Formats: sequence, structure tokens, C-alpha cells
Amino acid sequence: MAKRANGEGSITRRKDGLFHGRAYVTTTSGIRKRVSVYGKTRDEVRVKITELQAQDAKGIPAPDTNAKVEEYLTYWLASVVKLSRRPKTYQGYESVVRVHLVPGLGKKKIRTLRAAEVRAWLGRVAAECQCCKHGRDKARAEPECCAVGECCRSVLSRRMVQSIHAVLRNALQNAVREELIARNVAQLVQVPTPTYDTGKGLSVGQARLLLRYAEEDRFHALYVLALVMGMRRGELLGLLWESVDLERGTLMVERSLQRVNGQLTLVRPKTRSSVRTVPLPPLVVQALTDHRERQAQERVAAGERWREKGLVFTSRVGTPLEPDNLRRSWYPLRKRLGLAIRFHDLRHSCVTLLLDLGVPPHIVQQIAGHSGIEVTMTVYAHASLEEMRKGLNRLGDSLS
Repeated sequence: MAKRANGEGSITRRKDGLFHGRAYVTTTSGIRKRVSVYGKTRDEVRVKITELQAQDAKGIPAPDTNAKVEEYLTYWLASVVKLSRRPKTYQGYESVVRVHLVPGLGKKKIRTLRAAEVRAWLGRVAAECQCCKHGRDKARAEPECCAVGECCRSVLSRRMVQSIHAVLRNALQNAVREELIARNVAQLVQVPTPTYDTGKGLSVGQARLLLRYAEEDRFHALYVLALVMGMRRGELLGLLWESVDLERGTLMVERSLQRVNGQLTLVRPKTRSSVRTVPLPPLVVQALTDHRERQAQERVAAGERWREKGLVFTSRVGTPLEPDNLRRSWYPLRKRLGLAIRFHDLRHSCVTLLLDLGVPPHIVQQIAGHSGIEVTMTVYAHASLEEMRKGLNRLGDSLS
């Protein structure tokens, strides 16, 4: 048997039965070194050596890191996500990494992580009940305890698994760009598509009744903006008077109030389409005018306690309004109406009512600040029973 040439690679068998192959290739650090591969059979190792040498011949460097997934995720969060993403995004990524990815995959080496390992682990995560109200043990024993009626498996678990998978996929893709690994194994794993609760829309009659009941509420203008303009809660609470022009009848949505690292912070909206200038109908102009007068009275009453922040909707001393505190006003109003809807459903109602009135979808998209028209038509738009009845009656009349 002829002697192997330098760099051709070698295969030996270890005492534990595994085969050990070695070949000289150029690594991501720019150094040509001997890289090891392992397998249960000689043929398996030979295939791995051949792949290494083929990539080396194409100029693709071999990964040169033994970092564990936990070590890499810590680096990625600090050096990539924190510097390039919004604070709220970083906060969400950090939570997923700390709560799920590190305990589940943190001890594995990023270079040898396999798609089968990721798929099996995500399967175990999906099998766990994520009932946050009553605890996992009770939820397993009493599935009816959850609001969705199926122990959160059909909605919450799928959305959670998708989020975990997305964070891991983004992290590993960055590792591919930095040539730490050859491929992103998370991209080879498919996760179930989550289903989303699109909420309920109000009819015209219900919307009128809500605005009438809210007339004496100090946040009457807020409900008008939510229902007529379809603004998000964070956009409403982050709205500045300098962004409102009551004379011209325009409003610019350019800030959102969010709690980041325990602090209420004004941040830019997540997407470009969320930053928008919209005209104000007379109903909204009048509501904001009345609200400005009411706020001036509150400023006088607060005296030295007033902290001017330039916000349209504030506490009674001018400070930013805690988003959760809006419930103190919304829940009693909702109860009076006898409606079991969320505050965010006012935004849903705006989109639905606009579409029912025949407003073109692309105009509705711009008013609501949706990222794409498909969001307007599939996620937020809810056809009312009355509109469906009218449509079916027209069809029935044409066929009769």
C-alpha cells in the first residue's frame, strides 16, 4: 500500500471503538492546522475528511472554535444584539437565552451542534405546558384551567417555541457570518406555525356607545384616538404635543412608550411603516382640544408637583403613564358596556370599520401603520356578521 501524501489525512481507531480522522486544513483564524473528526465507522470518518478537504479546496475555512453554545450566546448578546437592536428587542432575546437556550443547549459545543439535537430539544419544549396562570402541574392535571381550554398547548406553546427557535436561528446565522461554524443547523429545523388570536371588533353601534360612556373619563381623547385612528397603546402613551397640529389637523406617530429594563422609555417604533403622519377628522380634533384644556387644569391643580414631559396622556402630575395603569380606566368602562374585549381590540375595530366602509386596504394599512397589506387583510381585519349577511344576501338575490 502506497504511503499517504502529506495533508491527505489519516484515520485511526480509538480504544473506545470510535474512529478518529485528522486532516490539515485552513481554519477561520487563518492558520493551517490539523483538524480532528470522529465517527462510528471508518467510512463515516472518511466522508467527513473528504468534506473538510473539499471545503478547503474551495477556500472555505474550517471552524476553529470549541466554544459552548452558552459562551457564544453570551458574546452574541453583548457584542451584536445590544449594539444593533432596540432595547426592547435585546431584553426579549436575553430572556429567551437565559430561560430556555442556556439551560437546554448551553453545554453543547457550537461547532458540533446537530440539527437532530435542536429538533429533539424543541420537541421537548413544545410538549411542556406553558400555563402561566396556574402553574404547570395544575395545568397538566386540569387542562380546563387555561383560558384557551387546551392547557395552552395550541397557542402559547407554539408561539413560545417559534420565538425560541427564531432567537437560536439568528444567533447561529451570525456565527456563520463570522465563520465560526460552517452551517446554521437551526435553519434545518422546522417548527409548527403558531395560531394567533385576532380579537373581536366592535360594531358601529357599540363604538358609538363606548365613546359616549367615556365622555366624562379623563382619557376620553385616548379612547377616541384608539378607536378612530387605530393607534397602539404604546403609541398613544408616547404621543407628544409637539407631534400634534390641531390647526392643520395632523398627527405624527414617531414615538412609543415602553418599559425597558424597569424604566419607562420613549423609543422609535419597530418598523418604518409605524412612523406615519395621519390627518385628524373633526371628532379627534375636538377630543384633543378638550383634553388639552383638561390637562391645563390638572397642571394648575398640581402646582409644583407637575413634571412637564410634553406628553399628551400623563398621570395627574405630568409624568409618563404606566401602561398597565390604563386598565384602571378601561376595565370599568368595559364592564359598563358589558363587553369582554381587550384595549387592543379598539385598534382591531378601527381597521374592521374602515374596511367595512369601503376604504381601500392600502389606505387602511397606512393609517394603522401595518408593516404590510397582508397584515391588514389577514390578522387585523374581521368581517362582521352583518357585512357577511349583506354579502350572502346579495349573492342569494342574484341566484334566485
